[in-house]
Amino acid sequence: MNNSKMSVQNLSLFYKDFQALNEVCLEVLEKHVTALIGPSGCGKSTFLRTLNRMNDLIEGVRVEGKVEMDRVDIYGPDIDVVGLRKKVGMVFQKPNPFPMSVYDNVAYGPRIHGVKNKKKLDEIVEKSLRGSALWDEVQERLYKSALGLSGGQQQRLCIARLLAVEPEVVLMDEPTSALDPVSTLKIEELIRDLKDKYTIIIVTHNMQQAARVSDTTAFFLNGDLVESGDTDVIFTMPKDKRTEDYITGRFG
Repeated sequence: MNNSKMSVQNLSLFYKDFQALNEVCLEVLEKHVTALIGPSGCGKSTFLRTLNRMNDLIEGVRVEGKVEMDRVDIYGPDIDVVGLRKKVGMVFQKPNPFPMSVYDNVAYGPRIHGVKNKKKLDEIVEKSLRGSALWDEVQERLYKSALGLSGGQQQRLCIARLLAVEPEVVLMDEPTSALDPVSTLKIEELIRDLKDKYTIIIVTHNMQQAARVSDTTAFFLNGDLVESGDTDVIFTMPKDKRTEDYITGRFG
């Protein structure tokens, strides 16, 4: 497909002897939001972490198959994994700001990648905080500890920290599960805004959230990708009975 950003082909993943993913095939479209749904323990988060090789950090993990980004195999021998994770960033379930100021949180990545100029860092910090819809709330407290922010603000700060290194793909692992409804709504609005610039893949247990924010939905069950397609179609006319049962709350 022409507007495919990532192409996953026959992807299997093993934790030692346990097979967590079974020959998953999925096209992730550029500047779209793809939601991964399914019951707990079905392989959604494991799949998400294969897309920036976070699973490499777990002992005994083996990956088979192919994951391509812009037609380059990210598991190829010449891949710079640090560079890959700059392009494919991740937002975790619980906000994890560093114990430093709001400013230093956002400037952290650019500094690591060699940006030293204060004016340039100022620009990146403001642009990233605006990009995560947080600037108006924190511009007066840039040099105060990020740990003093609310949970929802901390999660948007983590998104700003990610945007500061200019990723192409943003992975989100249940980014609102620890947040209240108002903060959840802000993150959802932000996801809709960000897809103009970024390819976003989100794991969610919240069916309404998947329906609200995503263009494409992929349903996982027991390590299998049961089906994927336009979110409207998956939610109204799924092909597989198991998808229908899950979406209508008959199991999971």
